Amino acid sequence: MNTKKGELHWIIPDGFIPPLSSGEQLSHESICIVNLNESEAKLLISIYFEDREPIEKIPVKVLGKRSNHLRTSSLELNGDFIPLGVPYSIEVESDSPIIVQYSRLDSTQPQLALMSTMAYPLK
Repeated sequence: MNTKKGELHWIIPDGFIPPLSSGEQLSHESICIVNLNESEAKLLISIYFEDREPIEKIPVKVLGKRSNHLRTSSLELNGDFIPLGVPYSIEVESDSPIIVQYSRLDSTQPQLALMSTMAYPLK
């Protein structure tokens, strides 16, 4: 059976890195990527903002048969990065099919919250 395991193009509309943390856990967001293929997947990640130019086509690689939990605060291109406390959206493009999930840990209060959702695949 030869079935495609994933999609090439994904959208995450709701991004927001919480600016504060309390306790031992650091507030953060992650793009969780799994590459079920034998070969490496080459990704281009673009970040879109409400009131500024996007950060476009940040290169990322995910080895074959591997996962990558990529903190969005680590994404950077030519000195541009995602500021804390600013809404943004994410586009993930890949040269081979991948699965993309999105997670946010909000520890701005002692009762931290963890949210996770599948990204929206474009076909």
